[in-house]
Amino acid sequence: MKAISYRRYGGPEVLEYGELPEPKIGPDAVLVEVRAAAVNPVDWKCQAGYLDGMMDAVFPVVPGWDVSGVVVRLGVSVPEFAVGDEVMGYVREDFLSRGTFAEYVAAPVRTLARKPRTFDFEEAAALPLAGLTAYQVLHQDQALAVRPGETVLVHAAAGGVGSMAVQIARHLGCRVIGAARDAGLERVAELGAEPVRYDEETFSDQVRALAPLGVDAVLDTIGGPFLKLSARLLAPQGRLASIADGEVLALGGRYFWVRPDPADLAALADLADAGVLTVRVARSFPLEQAAEAQRANAAGGLNGKVVVTVP
Repeated sequence: MKAISYRRYGGPEVLEYGELPEPKIGPDAVLVEVRAAAVNPVDWKCQAGYLDGMMDAVFPVVPGWDVSGVVVRLGVSVPEFAVGDEVMGYVREDFLSRGTFAEYVAAPVRTLARKPRTFDFEEAAALPLAGLTAYQVLHQDQALAVRPGETVLVHAAAGGVGSMAVQIARHLGCRVIGAARDAGLERVAELGAEPVRYDEETFSDQVRALAPLGVDAVLDTIGGPFLKLSARLLAPQGRLASIADGEVLALGGRYFWVRPDPADLAALADLADAGVLTVRVARSFPLEQAAEAQRANAAGGLNGKVVVTVP
């Protein structure tokens, strides 16, 4: 099969486009013919070796965890899917090797759900990691567990995770304040949040003007100084969670890492088909241009997802 891979850690320059063996599927997996795969910051961070202390890399590594496609082969103990099913998935295993930037991916059924009927393959590929992160951190008791009527501050609210969080929190009956750079403020307002602009000198005053008694929950997606400012903006009994900065623990908050969950993926698909969730694909690249797709994702400022497509 055609695939993108890397044989050593590094930046986009280490990516190679060429032939690799078609992956074998275990008993609890299916073979997915890939139609699209989304680029996420964690992809190029893994590729740079930042997670080497956490995850083994079995070279050559095919990058990518997000995918949409069609089931073409079943493992021997898979009743959940049939050949021809259109699926999406957050195909993360406990090691780096068999990613989604390829013509085929072996996907454990615990990483998959059926694709939303109303989404095309590019939109569906852009949903799993960002959508699951937002869904789980807002719902789970060990994270924010937001409730109707609460005020939630979402960082990078025009970005991948942030835009999902705004839409999900509003669906849950929350008031949402969305922080963004200048280029993203209009998008934040379109999503139904009250926008605040990133400026270290005025950020706290902007939020306090909207929530004088403090916010009930903060979803941090960027870390750094705005995480520390956010900790001071919490109401009594307010909760703070970060997906980007372990320093949140020293501030009394929780550090959150998303995990594959087929039930949560199916819930996201239902929200998409109900019109609650929308995904904006900012740029699309053919598979052989995955290095350029990574560069576009790393440059930021797109207010939408970057995907690679497999014809």
